[in-house]
Amino acid sequence: MSSGKKMWSAALLATAVLAVTAACGSDSGGESADGKVKVRFSYWGSDARQKMTEEAIKKFEAKNPNIDIEGEFSDFGSYYETLATKVAGNDAPDVITIEIRGLREYAERGALADLAGKVNTADIDAKVLATGSLDGKQYAIPTGVNAFSLVVNPALVEKSGQKLPDDTKWTWQDYVDLASKITAGSDGKVFGTQQSFNPGYLEIFAAQRGEKFYNGNKLGITPDTLKAWWANMQTLIKTKGTPDAAKSVEIGAQSVDQSLLGTNTGAMGMWWSNQLGAINKASGQDVSLLRMPKAEGATTGGMFLQPAMLYTASSKTEHPAEAAKFIDFMINDPEAGAIILSDRGLPASSKVLAAVKDKLPETDIKTLDFIDEVRSELSDPPAAPPKGASAMEDILTRYSEEVLFGRMTTDDAAQKFLTEANASIAG
Repeated sequence: MSSGKKMWSAALLATAVLAVTAACGSDSGGESADGKVKVRFSYWGSDARQKMTEEAIKKFEAKNPNIDIEGEFSDFGSYYETLATKVAGNDAPDVITIEIRGLREYAERGALADLAGKVNTADIDAKVLATGSLDGKQYAIPTGVNAFSLVVNPALVEKSGQKLPDDTKWTWQDYVDLASKITAGSDGKVFGTQQSFNPGYLEIFAAQRGEKFYNGNKLGITPDTLKAWWANMQTLIKTKGTPDAAKSVEIGAQSVDQSLLGTNTGAMGMWWSNQLGAINKASGQDVSLLRMPKAEGATTGGMFLQPAMLYTASSKTEHPAEAAKFIDFMINDPEAGAIILSDRGLPASSKVLAAVKDKLPETDIKTLDFIDEVRSELSDPPAAPPKGASAMEDILTRYSEEVLFGRMTTDDAAQKFLTEANASIAG
């Protein structure tokens, strides 16, 4: 899952999926000029992901010479708006990659097929698999898993004269103190950490206080929790553990490559665990994962596994068997796993993970070891959020910026955020 601002429009998505219910027939799929069954497959990502995906597609086509997979690739920023337009135009791809926050939006409008019994899911953890299920139907298959975690550059921490924390015990106050000491110890050349406006961060923070991010079709977070969350951000700025508000907002909108960790101008940050390799590559440094800090007296750390992304099939596909066969290949075939490795999260299939483990880069082995270490502490993966959750990160980021720039008090921002966010998921 990406950790920057999400650039897709909930309004456009809602309009698009509404059109599905009125659609008749489909232009999806069809036959290639050579008589093969054509299956369209949409996904997003980097150039590296496109290259490895095309390689996997060729492997599938070699094993299934009667099927032609047509990849529809885009960058993340334009992916969902393009997809929504295709769905609205009754031109949905046969196989669709999606994030969990958009799953309910598409499934409840009738855009997705039930994949139960059509894809082998025997080797996927039942709790992880359940994230793709709604109302007893398996609309989506997880590609792999990750966890929202604290990423650290040990060399920069030590260079500032500080020591790595005992992440089994550290608190949010410890985190804030360490960040400010790192900045001071490096004469301001390296900041202690980077602000994060990711809902995953708030979800963990709230869980430690006994609150759910979503409670049915409304938020379960209290104003006090929001205020405490923003207070940490404000303290980090005041103590120079992070850059000022303007710089923090600017960096928060950038990719991993341009993050403080990625440019070696920050020693810590919060990211999804499957992004460790990208941070490692960007920084040229050996970075590691830590548990998130805890609230004083918390009985849970609040961390959880989540699908990096999911594969779904259009309910309008003319070739449901071939679409399911391709999804099965991408999830369960060790040869596909050997090509994709952890690009879509650590493989959800335990058999594929075992088959490719020796081929994983060192940073991915580190991620796997970390998840194995904390697995017994993790909360169950959250269910697909309500419709409208696609807009949550943009709303949360906007009010966080208002607080950090001093344009709103935390009291005012908390009330207005909850009102707008609840309206978004109730609509």
